[in-house]
Amino acid sequence: MLTGRDSLNRLIGKRRRYLPNRESLLSAPIQSSLNLCNDTKNGKIIPDDETEKGNSKAARLVTCPICGSDVPGDNHMINSHLDACLARGTKRKLTQRTLLQLNFSAQTKDQNHSNETKLSTTNMFSEGPVESLEQNSICGLANYVAVEDYNSNHWRSTENTTSHQRINCDEKTPLSSPHINGPEHDVNVTVDGMSEATLRTFIVGRRYSDEKEIKIGAHISLSRDPNNVKDPNAIKVFSADSGCCKVLGYLPKELSEYLSPLMEKYSLSFEGFVISAPKHSLDVVQIKITYHKIESDNENDDDIEVSTCLWKRALHVARSAKGYPSSMIKYQCNFNLLIQEVLGNSRHLFKADEIDFLESFSMLSEDSQRLFVRLYMRKDNGYICSSEDTNELHDAIKDICNLLTVSELREISCVLPKNCHRGSRKQKVIASLLCFYEDGICPFLPKMILDRTGLCIRVASKAEHLIWRAERLFFLNGEQDLSAFLLVDLGIVKYPTYNCIIAEQIFSGLCDLLAYEEAIELAQIMDQSLDENNIELVLRCIMIAESRMSSSSCKAVQSITSELANTFHSCFSASWVYSKVVLLGISFLEREQRFNDAINLLRRLLSCFTCDSRRGYWTLRLSIDLEHMGCPSESLSVAEGGLLDSWVRAGSRVALQRRVLRLGKPPRRWKIPSFSESIKRKITEIHVQGRPLNCEIGMKSWFYGEDGEKCGVEQLALQYYAGEGGGWHGVHTESGIWLTIFGLLMWDILFSDVPDVFRSRFQNAPLDLATDSFYIVRKNLIESQLQKIYDGMAEEILITSWESHVGTVCRGVNWDRHSLSELRAAVTCIGGPCLAHLCRHLAQDYGSWSSGMPDLLIWRFHSEYRGEAKLVEVKGPRDRLSEQQRAWLLLLMDCGFKVEVCKVSAQPVIVST
Repeated sequence: MLTGRDSLNRLIGKRRRYLPNRESLLSAPIQSSLNLCNDTKNGKIIPDDETEKGNSKAARLVTCPICGSDVPGDNHMINSHLDACLARGTKRKLTQRTLLQLNFSAQTKDQNHSNETKLSTTNMFSEGPVESLEQNSICGLANYVAVEDYNSNHWRSTENTTSHQRINCDEKTPLSSPHINGPEHDVNVTVDGMSEATLRTFIVGRRYSDEKEIKIGAHISLSRDPNNVKDPNAIKVFSADSGCCKVLGYLPKELSEYLSPLMEKYSLSFEGFVISAPKHSLDVVQIKITYHKIESDNENDDDIEVSTCLWKRALHVARSAKGYPSSMIKYQCNFNLLIQEVLGNSRHLFKADEIDFLESFSMLSEDSQRLFVRLYMRKDNGYICSSEDTNELHDAIKDICNLLTVSELREISCVLPKNCHRGSRKQKVIASLLCFYEDGICPFLPKMILDRTGLCIRVASKAEHLIWRAERLFFLNGEQDLSAFLLVDLGIVKYPTYNCIIAEQIFSGLCDLLAYEEAIELAQIMDQSLDENNIELVLRCIMIAESRMSSSSCKAVQSITSELANTFHSCFSASWVYSKVVLLGISFLEREQRFNDAINLLRRLLSCFTCDSRRGYWTLRLSIDLEHMGCPSESLSVAEGGLLDSWVRAGSRVALQRRVLRLGKPPRRWKIPSFSESIKRKITEIHVQGRPLNCEIGMKSWFYGEDGEKCGVEQLALQYYAGEGGGWHGVHTESGIWLTIFGLLMWDILFSDVPDVFRSRFQNAPLDLATDSFYIVRKNLIESQLQKIYDGMAEEILITSWESHVGTVCRGVNWDRHSLSELRAAVTCIGGPCLAHLCRHLAQDYGSWSSGMPDLLIWRFHSEYRGEAKLVEVKGPRDRLSEQQRAWLLLLMDCGFKVEVCKVSAQPVIVST
């Protein structure tokens, strides 16, 4: 695995089917000093001496008369593009069929008839590039215009009502202090300040109703139902018009949670009326309720504050449920919530037609909404759209083939000439069919496929792109998507409680976001090219990333973010994404032994990013590659310069120090560095012998354990320490137990109220955890907590945190791997001073120190409350310490820990004579 590829995959997330900027990215001229490709006569690579000459030519774009897209004004590029367009045999590129044309939207019969008539006389399938789509709905609803222009504050602070998490009532928090305009909800009321207030909600549970028919304007009253088996907070809705007080249903469970204590403890009574009659007897009923306060002389300020907070929470739940009747399915409600949250908080990052496009989703019928969401969440964004005109299938024929089974594909191949592949592997059969289709041997292939697939649909490209953007803005990463809502709804994942305090936007404007999106597209192209082993495209992606990373526009972004480089903001810039592509390219070039090109790219990274925690790794690789090129003196100079860089830390610093000591011997250097004795400190070694199961080079070493079972070197070492090694207890944990202890001890600090570090309810850590700003911003809180740990309160803090948050996700915390008893024993035996030093290093530089910790943590008690602990790095017969592991061992020694290296080797074979 190439270095940096895992990180790039996490950034990309789910690969997108449609990349709107792919053609412009790959066809635009590259103004780069690097020439990784040999072919420079294709009009795409511009050397430095021809940059000025080609600038005016490259900047000129022309519009293609066939498809309407913009093409670089180069003769070769225009001719190639025209040839490709004309080969399609159509004047406009045909795209997806919309849900309206498939009659999935809620329309009258007259409207449907008019649409069918229009379809029969005009080409409703044609559209140009994404930019030419005009106010179509989220599912591609042609001529269906969004009718409501929502206020930008209307959706602000909407939270996932299904997660049952705490809603903050702090007035300073924009996301947790809902500002609601309109007569339905009066958020400014206080229980002590007014005698009544209103809100709108629904009657649910209609199957338990005594009255099946309800009329608009019917008066209702509310009553508690504490004996309800399913919900102790249940509130019944009665008909106030009839003398027998018939039950009409119940209030929603989420709302009853806050209204029930108001009715019981704070003497509030509720009444209201029906504002919308249901079409069916079991449908939910919209109502408007008003509370009346019963005056009491025993109220104090605390009661008023609590009751006010409960009422605000009830208002928040009612507002969040507005437009989401209980008949909505969870994933449908979650999808609406995501769109409204993004439009409320990031409206400035969408164009006017894009806002209309997204807002029109709420205008669809519920069936249409559900259909779209289910299609979008499918692999490859649903099925492929088809029509009777097979020209539309030109670009999608391969995807449609994947919808068929192997037997169906073989049926088609039997009609073709004998040399068509008829094997059992699906992809080979598809490749053979496509080859015949592209060569013109089988022009009827699309029709043969459609005869077997029938009508298919897929998500329109514009809808796919905008929802992808909404997901990225909501979660701010590529690893989470709409399934995160589902995991919460099912109770599989529980996120911690924190306040979202947003003071500034991640992306200041649309230009920044578009540049960031374009960079992620290039990262996906790079990743796909590596999968396909397309070396030429890999090299081109590297050059594009390098040129854009060091271009004037990206330098402007870098100059702005350099002040914030120690915060998380820099991770959301296009230049940062390009740097990850370049780093992966460096690893690729090193594998291909193109060290000179790798050196040039490393120097470019170091010159462009002057404040970056990755500078240590870049400097180390630069020094190593220079040595590969036979330049030891220059390699030494680079290593010495790196040690003067404050951003070179942890394992990279230790590696550079060791290189300086190795390369800096006389006559290159006569003076011994000051860090020489520190880096050469002796680390205690223990040798353990075992019976090997395998002796293959490059394979993990396996041994027979003391019980005769198969085990690794770590388990063998634990057995040794438990027996003749001194009666130690322990776990094989590496970094796991330490990050778990750190997360539990620092829980309240991790999720404290800090502006901008929490953006959604689906975070397991603050955004700045792996940056320098984490410690700087919370220094007083951290040092206060570290003092408690130093004074011996770690076990008490650990127990309290475990009992309060068990099962809640937090970065680094593994609830299943480590038991509370193990953690308590480890904390007690380690001692407060050592533990405080360790936690301080993690708080100051979590990114550098969260990996490479020793394999084993072992401990033993001398009395009930006293003991000792030891950290052990285990190495097999052919293993050696990495620089990060060596850095950890030296740091732990400085913190007062007992550390040692356990080397496991094979027992010598005794041959009897």
